Amino acid sequence: MTAPPVTYESGEAIATITLNRPDVLNALDDALIGALREALGRAAADEAVRVLLLTGAGRGFCAGADLASVQPHPSLDLGELLRERYHPVILAMRSMPKAVICAVNGPAAGAGMSIALAADIVLAARSASFVQAFARIGLVPDAGSTWFLPRCAGEARARAMALLAEPIDAEAAERFGLVWRVFDDEQLMPQARLLAVRLAGQAPRAIALIKRALEQSPGHALPAQLELEARLQAEAGRTGDFAEGVAAFLQRRAPVFRGK
Repeated sequence: MTAPPVTYESGEAIATITLNRPDVLNALDDALIGALREALGRAAADEAVRVLLLTGAGRGFCAGADLASVQPHPSLDLGELLRERYHPVILAMRSMPKAVICAVNGPAAGAGMSIALAADIVLAARSASFVQAFARIGLVPDAGSTWFLPRCAGEARARAMALLAEPIDAEAAERFGLVWRVFDDEQLMPQARLLAVRLAGQAPRAIALIKRALEQSPGHALPAQLELEARLQAEAGRTGDFAEGVAAFLQRRAPVFRGK
């Protein structure tokens, strides 16, 4: 039986999504992209899931697009391929009203790096590497890379990474602001799961509202962002989770958030 291109496991309010083409470093073909989009939709719709944990099987996170499945010719429209297959995945991750953790367990190249950066929190194994490989084959960074990189790493580093197409290691990625934490390889998934459990215990509505505020921030001047914060805070302040959080604080106990 052929292994599925993406595996999905859920339990304890955490959905673990694993890219599962380890023999090709989880390179993105149509089947994998379609299965990833389906898994993201499944997690978004499951009210029992509060946190997504995304990683790769084997020794790599994702080598980017599977070039063996793309045959260059004059009529090939890569832009349409991006719109139909890649963009929905990136937008689903960014609009997800639940925390998304990406555990990068090896090379993250091209669109594979873009998918990692679309997560809310990126963790990396010490053996991980990141590369914007597009210029090597005469292409433009895509799947959101030209949006994520300047915002995470800054303009100068984004330009150098995109133009030079040189890999950086996990420690450099952490210094650049692309990664939240770096762990020894054997500690990556245990630490990622600990973080997922921690986030699963947070107030779900607050997590969703925080993500909304941060997502809209780049397009707002300060007055508009202040007004957005006020509106979202008013919404958060009417939740049962806020009442529970205050009560737990005053009673010096751990809160039990129910997402209401």
